Formats: sequence, C-alpha cells, structure tokens
Amino acid sequence: MRTLRPDFRRLRGMPARGVIVTSRAVSSDCDFVSRFFAPAFGIDEDPATGSSHCCLAPFWSRRLNKTTFIARQLSARGGVLKMQLAGDRVRLAGQAVTVLRGELVA
Repeated sequence: MRTLRPDFRRLRGMPARGVIVTSRAVSSDCDFVSRFFAPAFGIDEDPATGSSHCCLAPFWSRRLNKTTFIARQLSARGGVLKMQLAGDRVRLAGQAVTVLRGELVA
C-alpha cells in the first residue's frame, strides 16, 4: 500500500469528497492501514484523516468482529489512530500536529 501511486488528475474528476484505500494490517502492531486522497479539494494525500477513520471503524468492525482498533495511515508523514465504536459514534484518539493557530473575533 505504501507504494501506491494514484493518478491525482483522474481523482480530481471523481464526484466524491475523497478516496479511501484500506487493507488489513500485516504487522501485529495495528489492525488495519489506510491512505486518504482528496485532490478535488486541493489535498492530494491527507497525512492523517480522522473523518475517514470514522467510516473505517464500522467497516473493519464487521470484518474483524471487534469494536476497538489501532490503525496506521501510511502517508509520507503517517499517523496512528485509535478508535472505539460507541453506539453510532466513533471515538478517536492519537497524537495531533498543530499546523495553524488563529482567533475569531466577533
């Protein structure tokens, strides 16, 4: 999955917010791996995508018969996300990187 080289020009034309690619993990340190591409929104590849993992947790829950997961997003920067299904919600945890700070003034 790390060697996947998507055609971003073609993905830009897709009528979707983004494309998720996922696979069961081959190592024992996580349950599944993924990558997320959203070139139509100016993001060829998102380094760590919480929203995609809110979709992936129920997807993998049905396949792995589990409700808690550790996932690795295999972008260049990468990220590790922890998830727990809680009814119709997904609880996410992990390390965050601040890329911008701002203040809204009324």
